[in-house]
Amino acid sequence: MIAALAALSVALALAALLGLYLLRSERRRHALMDAERARLSDKLITAEQEERRRLALFLHDVPVQSMSGIALMLDGVSDAIDRGAYEDAKRILGMALARQRDTIRELRDLSFALEPVVLRDQGFGPAVAALAEQVGLSHRIQVDLDVEAGEALAEQAQATLYQIIREAIDQAMRRGPPTRISVRIASLNGGGVETVILDDSPGERRRRSFDELEERARTLQGRVSVETSPEGAGTAVRVTLPPYTARS
Repeated sequence: MIAALAALSVALALAALLGLYLLRSERRRHALMDAERARLSDKLITAEQEERRRLALFLHDVPVQSMSGIALMLDGVSDAIDRGAYEDAKRILGMALARQRDTIRELRDLSFALEPVVLRDQGFGPAVAALAEQVGLSHRIQVDLDVEAGEALAEQAQATLYQIIREAIDQAMRRGPPTRISVRIASLNGGGVETVILDDSPGERRRRSFDELEERARTLQGRVSVETSPEGAGTAVRVTLPPYTARS
């Protein structure tokens, strides 16, 4: 009897120790998860601040300067009319109108890049197709698409993936420009989604160029890997999103 009670006491003590160990392990796991979430949140905030900074610089350096130039031109038109130099007034007015149209186009492109209306109104596939058409016409390059699998993603994941695709294409244009770009999205076993943006422009040597892509993917617990041809023949950006990003 005494031996049995001793064994039971030992078993209870071991169970208590095991329970305490598991509790502490769970607390450590939650603490690590909280720390990781905080780290990702800080990085996301930093990325968003950088995005706002770039937007502010663009607005100051491009449309604001253009509008200031247009105002000066219109002052010149007024002065030319006062002097009776109607041909000069007509010429300056034509220049002002041309600059205004360029400014409208730049602002429209900015609005499209930030959040295209077609993404909200028509869906992911048409939005990527519109982006590809815009890039193809502006830079005279071929953009091949196979993005039907992206329709299975939830709305937030689609918006994030669209921005990743847009940024990857912009980077390819800055490195190259390329002659051809392809965007392929495929479903993975287990429910995940993989996107590959492939271009034939020279490889990017600066790792920092892809940090923004990684930060965007991390907001969805996704991963980004970059494969560069050793001969400098092109770059493949591979984005993997977890199963939970699919529509529920």
